[in-house]
Amino acid sequence: MSVESLEDKIQRVGNIAQMLRNAPQGPYDYPMRSEYSNWRDEQIAWKETSVLYDQSFHMTDIYFQGPDVKRLFSDLGINSFAKFGRNKAKQFVACNYDGYVIGDAILFAFEEDEYSLVGRPVTPNWVAFMAETGDYDVEVTRDERALDNKGTRLTFRFNLNGPNTGKILKKAVTGELPRIKFFNMDEFEIAGVPVRALNHTMAGVPGEEFTGLELMGPFDKADVVRQALLEAGEEFGLRLGGGRSYPTTAVESGWIPSPVPAIYTGESMKAFREWLPANGFEANASIGGSFVSDNIEDYYCTPWDLGYGHTLKFDHDFVGRAALEKLADQPHRRKVWLRWNTEDTAAVIVDSLFGTGEKPKYLDIPVSNYASGPHDKVLIDDLLVGVSANAGYTVNIGCWGSMAMVDEKHAVDGAEVTIVLGEEGGGSAKPTVERHVQRAIRATLHINPANH
Repeated sequence: MSVESLEDKIQRVGNIAQMLRNAPQGPYDYPMRSEYSNWRDEQIAWKETSVLYDQSFHMTDIYFQGPDVKRLFSDLGINSFAKFGRNKAKQFVACNYDGYVIGDAILFAFEEDEYSLVGRPVTPNWVAFMAETGDYDVEVTRDERALDNKGTRLTFRFNLNGPNTGKILKKAVTGELPRIKFFNMDEFEIAGVPVRALNHTMAGVPGEEFTGLELMGPFDKADVVRQALLEAGEEFGLRLGGGRSYPTTAVESGWIPSPVPAIYTGESMKAFREWLPANGFEANASIGGSFVSDNIEDYYCTPWDLGYGHTLKFDHDFVGRAALEKLADQPHRRKVWLRWNTEDTAAVIVDSLFGTGEKPKYLDIPVSNYASGPHDKVLIDDLLVGVSANAGYTVNIGCWGSMAMVDEKHAVDGAEVTIVLGEEGGGSAKPTVERHVQRAIRATLHINPANH
């Protein structure tokens, strides 16, 4: 018996938008301990001291090795690869043939002919599909996220983030700590274990040289490296971070983690849908929120919507280039931060728990996403101007906040908008959704994250 594909499921179900709105999957899964101290102090640590997150389990990691690796990624990414090579990394963004985003992931170049693509499953799957079905001399090795993998991982992945990161590493590293440029990598040893590190930041605004590092090494040595980091970080206020605080880093850093992948329609994407299984992430990721359309394409995003316009380079041929060239001069949505009105937010929390009669949608704390892809309406007066896409509370912001994609002409710093919280008709069939009524929440729009 053949395995049902995503395409088979779409043909069987009919309306993909309705299917994903009622999909049983809730928010993206982070298989890590929920808290090591408490999520408030873990959030404060990435601003004031440092926090260590174990990222070894929740992301799909696919390795690509062979003489055509760079050509493969250049053919699929909107990014430029003119200066890309060993020990470099980038936020890789892939689009479909019509210029709409399939997804993003972090691309690591370990060698000139060996890359690794790490993130939520969609983008690694797309590149693996193209590598396996296209004219590329590339070997593909899959290292599935823990949810899809009953064994161990190939690589441990730790994120060390906060102003004391450099001090901790200087104490933990054997020998001299190398200087690493932003989004570049270098190699050193910790407790005798070879480690490769990417210089980046996950939360807040980059400050001194090592505000944020992602450390990678052999999975069976993860405990050795973790213990060495904890011992080195004790005097610098290092905390372990858990699964409750971890997703809130996206609210502060400005990443919209789960746009609806532009794969569900179009003849050009059919072969990929036939390659994907009906029990995979793409076929079961859920859509939530007050923005509702029966046309799945209304959920698709362009690179500009997600804040990736600056990464789009027309210095090479790639999937979607012709369409994006036509879209370049058209109006776009802009990625912005929304600071939720505290009085309105508090009223929702109180009424959802202690109110009588019809209640608003409960806001889980500290991250209030109840679907893989949140999409709440953003209004100015009664005009739909965008969608709020990722929401939560952090101590550092001091209120609820969210990322949003708003029409450029309405993306004015300080503008007052309204977020429609909750779903139509009392809520969808998702098990994460209780019966509720929609509620309006006032918010202030910010272009600069420092003002959020």
